[in-house]
Amino acid sequence: MMQQGLRWWLGVLGLIFASIAFAQEQDVRPGINDHFRHPDFATWVERFEHEGREVYDKRMQIVQAVGLQPGMHIADVGAGTGLFSKLFSPAVGETGRVYAEDISAVFVQNIERIAKEEGLHNLVGVVGTDKDVKLPKDSLDRVFVCDTYHHFEYPQTMLASIRQAMKADGQLIIVDFVKDPAVSSGWILQHVRADKRTVIKEIEQAGFQLTREENFLRSNYFLVFSKRN
Repeated sequence: MMQQGLRWWLGVLGLIFASIAFAQEQDVRPGINDHFRHPDFATWVERFEHEGREVYDKRMQIVQAVGLQPGMHIADVGAGTGLFSKLFSPAVGETGRVYAEDISAVFVQNIERIAKEEGLHNLVGVVGTDKDVKLPKDSLDRVFVCDTYHHFEYPQTMLASIRQAMKADGQLIIVDFVKDPAVSSGWILQHVRADKRTVIKEIEQAGFQLTREENFLRSNYFLVFSKRN
């Protein structure tokens, strides 16, 4: 009984210290998101949604691997131009919900406009911050982060926010660029902060556990994490 009580208090203290650490977390990539503050939406559609970009070419395989079912709630964190938000909408159906979250109000407004034009009534736009995804607590079956993790300026703080928004059995899916001097371009090596190994370590430190990896991508990786109690 005493051991159980001790473990409980240690857990509470761990959460308190983690909260303090998150509150004091330093910006790991200052300025990386400056060009998304007031973006030209059409320009970014051309950049994000074109043949030759792996996550665009493999978009349907990615959606399938996310494993959505009717009625699920999913957040597309760093939704950008809404490519995946729009694809998730029919997968979760009328009883489901898709949150298209981004720090750019311009992106979110345009995603909402397109969703209205296309009759995607289960798609909701959310303007988050660089520290908070602004999503309902304990509400999400899936959180999807595609080519966006390397844009997290405060990764531990953001992961804490994401974790709080997930259901106990929810899954966090990370798709991001492979950073390997043997295969990656010079732009990737300079632009992407952390390699896959570091990303896994950071996410597990934030209270998650790696449960699955898909191997159908070449220049990106696909990781699935669950919440660790």
